[in-house]
Amino acid sequence: MTNWRAVGVGSVLLVVIGAAGISVPAVGQLGAGLVGGFAAGYLAGGGPGRGAWHGLVAGSLAGLVVAVVVVFIGAAVGGALGALVGGFGTFVAISAVTLLLAAAAAVAGAGGGWTERRTR
Repeated sequence: MTNWRAVGVGSVLLVVIGAAGISVPAVGQLGAGLVGGFAAGYLAGGGPGRGAWHGLVAGSLAGLVVAVVVVFIGAAVGGALGALVGGFGTFVAISAVTLLLAAAAAVAGAGGGWTERRTR
């Protein structure tokens, strides 16, 4: 059973840290995925498998939120950014951001679940 509180906390951390990490494009998003995924896995507990699942769900949810915001900003601004995220580019942008956040969060979630199991 999914612990939605853990997923929610992880997702919020991912979005907040990801938004702050926009100034450092790849490293900021990867760091957000690691912190948010670890938090989701730790709060969910139950070992690495359960932690990875919760990190993955939190990362996917946050990735979709961030990607949709980027697409709306791109559409509003227009120009080169709007052309980049328009049409098929929208699908690619959403998929790339979601996969980046979800993969990092799943790995960190496994670590969080393992750590939680070791501390209790």
